Amino acid sequence: MTSGDHSTSGSDRSRGRLLAGHGRIALLLGLAAALATATGCQTFGRPQNNTKQQVMLDAQCPPTDPARMPAKELAKVTLPPYVIEPPDILLIDALRVVPKPPFRIQSFDTLQVIVEGTLLEQPINGLYVVEPGGMLDLGPSYGKVMVGGQSLEEAQDSVFRHLKRVLRDPQVSLTLAQAAGQQQIAGEHLVGPDGTINLGTYGTVFVTGMTLAEAKTAIEKHLSDYLDAPLVSVDVFSYNSKVYYVITEGAGYGDNVARFPVTGNETVLDAISQINGLSRLSSKDIWIARPAPSGVGCDQILPVDLEAIMKGASTATNYQVLPGDRVFIAQDQWIAFDSIVGKLTAPFERIFGFALLGSSTVQQFNRFPFGFNPNF
Repeated sequence: MTSGDHSTSGSDRSRGRLLAGHGRIALLLGLAAALATATGCQTFGRPQNNTKQQVMLDAQCPPTDPARMPAKELAKVTLPPYVIEPPDILLIDALRVVPKPPFRIQSFDTLQVIVEGTLLEQPINGLYVVEPGGMLDLGPSYGKVMVGGQSLEEAQDSVFRHLKRVLRDPQVSLTLAQAAGQQQIAGEHLVGPDGTINLGTYGTVFVTGMTLAEAKTAIEKHLSDYLDAPLVSVDVFSYNSKVYYVITEGAGYGDNVARFPVTGNETVLDAISQINGLSRLSSKDIWIARPAPSGVGCDQILPVDLEAIMKGASTATNYQVLPGDRVFIAQDQWIAFDSIVGKLTAPFERIFGFALLGSSTVQQFNRFPFGFNPNF
């Protein structure tokens, strides 16, 4: 047998091994498909419940009363009073913050002083800041008077006696406009992991699980230990604890989960717009998975007809999104199937590619042992 016959025979054997390898791949794919069919496995799409389990769920969860159907576009419901939870941010405004008596004037306190019977072009009517050391400056014509460490009544009497030296019959009114050493309450306050907000020198107040009205009462009650009849207003600056999720299947390329705050007005179409629409990996098989409140009752699955919502302006399945909802967007079945096939065949393609490359290298070396090709 000649060297050409050996070469032809080697090539035939390589082709035979390659064909056999492809045959094994086809056999493996056939076995995988048969196994999936025989075991009732579903590779993609909506998960299916066991029939017996579904019958039990249907018995426990009767059909929804038509009068209590889920809220949807053009038929929305108002959410219950907002319940504060971490990590909400509350906006607190102090409407009345007066120190408890007896109050002693300190440096940098701001006093409002009104005096009648002053000189014609030099009135005393405005806000005056107590200087370091406790002196109150009433102007060049009246000089300074010591008020530090005194009560408001004592300071008013001191100002009267000081002005009596210059004026005939002064009438003095002195009140506290702002205490310099007083902790600022107004502003944004984060609800911490322990359920409290921090009010600085006034300590912390537990507000988790309360409505805004209840939190207002709790804060005012806590501040009453430090202030005289405090009055505050409470609102939510950032709604961080009530959210919904948009879950997008990735057709074998990794799922995506996006988290958005609930403001009380979102629908399914709004949720999809938050993720800039559907990707090429997504199908239009969409539903809302709504957990039962506190795990009591039955979870809900609300199928969404996206074609009717977008093309026909239908509102029947454009449900209002509630806190805790999962808007699930299923993957495209053909792209998912292509991904699965690619995962199964990729290792074998690499193996047979290396085998074919090695076989070709060996044949080339056998034909030209010294790496010299006489035809070139």
